[in-house]
Amino acid sequence: MEKLLLEKKDELLDESFCQQLTEKFNLASGRCTSRAIQMKQVQEWFKNKLRIQVLDVPSSPSSSEERTAVSEASLSNNALPNTSDMPKGRSGKSAEGRELEFEARSSRDGAWYDVATFLAHRVLSSGELEVKVRFQGFGADDDEWVNVKEAVRERSIPLESSECTKVAVGDLVLCFRERNEEATYFDAHVIEIERKLHDIRGCRCVFLIKYDHDKIEEKVQLRRLCRRPTY
Repeated sequence: MEKLLLEKKDELLDESFCQQLTEKFNLASGRCTSRAIQMKQVQEWFKNKLRIQVLDVPSSPSSSEERTAVSEASLSNNALPNTSDMPKGRSGKSAEGRELEFEARSSRDGAWYDVATFLAHRVLSSGELEVKVRFQGFGADDDEWVNVKEAVRERSIPLESSECTKVAVGDLVLCFRERNEEATYFDAHVIEIERKLHDIRGCRCVFLIKYDHDKIEEKVQLRRLCRRPTY
């Protein structure tokens, strides 16, 4: 896919091209993931890569209000069950004044995905609340019931080059991770920061993070991190 970024740049966001590529991935031998790759995932992977290329050019603007590898999905408060367990927000706004949007953790791979729609809710015999979510870029076959308290939260916020000082050792972050042609977001904690002078390309600091789900450590740059909203 990295090669395609160079060879077929004009076709990358074309739906028919992405659909053909998706079918090839899903038919490829050796794929053993629990969830088939969706065309929107492939399209958004390319969008993210193209956006990262733009971020490397200092004169190009970038928005801290959108997730880099997934589409935006504005949610109405009317779509949410009226319960104290849901993430807090007044008049559809977050504590930082942004439109209130959510992400949910899939039980299939432990990754966080943007929520397109809350479809239904139910209360378990234990008293815990669950909601049925549709993930952005996925269809009905991938809808999931998730625990509101443990697996639904306000959407994480991408960091811009000027915001690297907002990240400290010990912070919980959401980190963009690529493996086997899949791009997903996982919770991680920052365990070490190598501060560097910024240059024409932007922030050059290096962050050593440890993923919460598998304890793997990785050195990443700021553009792969999203911070948690402040309350």
